[in-house]
Amino acid sequence: MRKIKPWLYLLPAILFLAAFMVYPLIDVFIYSFEEGYNSASQTFRGVGLYNYMYVLRDPYFIQALKNTFILVIITVPLSTGIALLIALGLNSIPKLKDLFQTIFFLPYVTNTLAVGLVFMILFKKTAYSDGLINMLINMFGGSSIDFIDGPYWAKMFVLCFYTVWIVLPFKILILTSALASVDQNLYKAAKIDGTSRWRTFTRITLPMISPMIFYLIITGFIGAFKAYSDAVALFGTDLNAAGMNTIVGYIYDMLYGNGGGYPSYASSAALILFAVVLTITAINLTLSGSGNKK
Repeated sequence: MRKIKPWLYLLPAILFLAAFMVYPLIDVFIYSFEEGYNSASQTFRGVGLYNYMYVLRDPYFIQALKNTFILVIITVPLSTGIALLIALGLNSIPKLKDLFQTIFFLPYVTNTLAVGLVFMILFKKTAYSDGLINMLINMFGGSSIDFIDGPYWAKMFVLCFYTVWIVLPFKILILTSALASVDQNLYKAAKIDGTSRWRTFTRITLPMISPMIFYLIITGFIGAFKAYSDAVALFGTDLNAAGMNTIVGYIYDMLYGNGGGYPSYASSAALILFAVVLTITAINLTLSGSGNKK
């Protein structure tokens, strides 16, 4: 009875996970191999790898994959580095730490689409104004740039800027908490020994908070790969036309968008995304494990 009792406590959670996570994953896996699936008649003409071949050759998916990888590679290291610098700055002013921490956390509790609309107003050129950012560029002698409907690099810059802005508050909160948990006696001992600030940071602070940094990097990669609402907030729902679609956006379009009604293609794309995220997460966990051993 003692062996069964813990499982009885876990049973509700196990049933919940099985119904809403395991079963949908198995269902998606099955859909991804069903060729020519018709959602109306619930029939398909065969089983094979055609759906994966179609998705991997689809130019819209290739563009979405490119956009997502650029977003991940730029925003995750950049946001983590900026958050660390801000957290270190907040940690050095204990009297105003709580006030500034609250100010920096405000964007996190603000609606994503609302923040996106503000960014669109700042960057978008209209018939009446070139936007605040372009006004600042013009003040320094530069020419106006259409960041929303203009060149690809300009749109990607806005998307990366917006993504970094959105994820910074959470990372700052986590890192300030991590810095507060570092044993102050270590800093006192380093000060007595005359250790420089840089050496104190690299030898004491960074190793002590490295688990939190790896945690933010891993969750940052996962979150960036799942980006979709950020792009919608800036460029509208027709992301393919804007050339700014993401993998999650591509999956949504295959299910519900203008070219919707293709659950098999959507399932294949979802499993490709799952494989990519799982691989990168495994690599990060391996690196974090080897880093902790050192």
